[in-house]
Amino acid sequence: MAEEVLLRMTGISKLFPGVQALDDVHLEVEAGTVHALMGENGAGKSTLMKVLAGIYRADSGQIELGGRTVTIPDSSTALANGIAMIHQELSPVPAMSVAENMYLGREPTNRLGLVDHRKMVLMAQAVFDRWSIAVNPKSVMKELSVAQMQMVEIAKAISTDARLIIMDEPTSAITEREVEHLHRMIGSLKASGVAVIYITHKMDEVFKISDFVTVFRDGKHVATLPASQLDRGKLISLMVGRELTQMFPKEHAEIGEVAMSVRDLTRKGVVEDISFDLRKGEILGLAGLMGAGRTEVLETLFGIHKADAGTIKINGKVVRVHAPADAIAAGMGLLTEDRKLTGIMGVLTVRDNMIVASLPTYSPGWVVQKGRIEAACTGQKDALAIKTPSLDQVIKNLSGGNQQKVLVSRWLLTLPDILMIDEPTRGIDVGAKSEIHRLMSGLAQQGKAILMVSSEMPEILGMSDRILVMAGGRITGELSRAEATQEKVLELATPMVDQSAA
Repeated sequence: MAEEVLLRMTGISKLFPGVQALDDVHLEVEAGTVHALMGENGAGKSTLMKVLAGIYRADSGQIELGGRTVTIPDSSTALANGIAMIHQELSPVPAMSVAENMYLGREPTNRLGLVDHRKMVLMAQAVFDRWSIAVNPKSVMKELSVAQMQMVEIAKAISTDARLIIMDEPTSAITEREVEHLHRMIGSLKASGVAVIYITHKMDEVFKISDFVTVFRDGKHVATLPASQLDRGKLISLMVGRELTQMFPKEHAEIGEVAMSVRDLTRKGVVEDISFDLRKGEILGLAGLMGAGRTEVLETLFGIHKADAGTIKINGKVVRVHAPADAIAAGMGLLTEDRKLTGIMGVLTVRDNMIVASLPTYSPGWVVQKGRIEAACTGQKDALAIKTPSLDQVIKNLSGGNQQKVLVSRWLLTLPDILMIDEPTRGIDVGAKSEIHRLMSGLAQQGKAILMVSSEMPEILGMSDRILVMAGGRITGELSRAEATQEKVLELATPMVDQSAA
């Protein structure tokens, strides 16, 4: 019904160099509903929301809010119109406090016109108390975990009293418990008449909280349907234009000799006494809740952080890893958790980002073999279906998922014996997930040893030959593929103190 429509976007088009990001797109969102936007990376979801939030300006089209045509040239205008956005890529000011980040640009002032820091802290604390968010508003942002930063961003959006909140991958970096908390918050917002536009690649979330679903493909509107009229198979088919019959193409691989042996790896106060063997042809999953120490294990093994104790053997030989260069020389590769902070080099091209870790291979005697580089990078672009006009495209202009696929390509080009992957498909659409899983399975069949951290339970269960579970910086258990279930993983991942408090 027309009177219930809060937002109406019609004829929205946006052209980037070489890419038609949006092509005559329309969207209607009703007040007091959760409207999911679905589609593969590069489909146009985030671009449309950035137009709505005043970050991009559309080449054509019209936006109506509450029946009134509006122009949104910048983010402050969007906020003034009651539109808040939680971005997929977090951009906090690290040296500022939580409260200062929350109220940046809208700080409360005293009678002298100066920022009232005490009031700002009290305002932030009131929001945290109202929504049961366990963060100290006086903490410095850089001291927080990624999950805590995400919760601050969510609180920041809510604190604006917006009537429409855009959530772009809000659960990509938070724990299952925090996801449940967020969903309860969304339920309260919905009950108060706030509309939520929800972008996610997690199918279970769509069917759990959404009232309506709009699907985009290649910058075009494909369909808008009530969530109740969709199932997983139909939604995937609308998104990718085909059926994906095998989400986790884990094929049989011969498990061989031990490729990496880790004993008593310790970083005091972070991880303690980590010991395991990783075999050739094996995908070893590392599971646990946020803060369990999974990422820290990978970063210590790769030389990003110095271990206080422990031994690493590669193919039976002790290796000393003081820096990432040592790890790469030993045949290791690491796909990091946060592609923006520690992955992509935003101002460089797709080609440069792909080749940087393996450049010595293509530059014997300091002579750069441009033909080989071009062939290798083109092969990776085609294999991973990376959507880019060319290898010369600056990587920051790609969607988040395509950036992630470029980073996967970077390490595949090094041909590592041991590939450590931290959240391999975070922020990647279902079609690309299947492609990356197939690549991982193929690498295992080639005898590569893969150590995978994932917060997505279906990925851990679907792709792992064995699963190590961590809690509190320690390995709390090991499960074979045959015996692993979600319940068993969560039981091992939940510290006893949390179990008693539940």
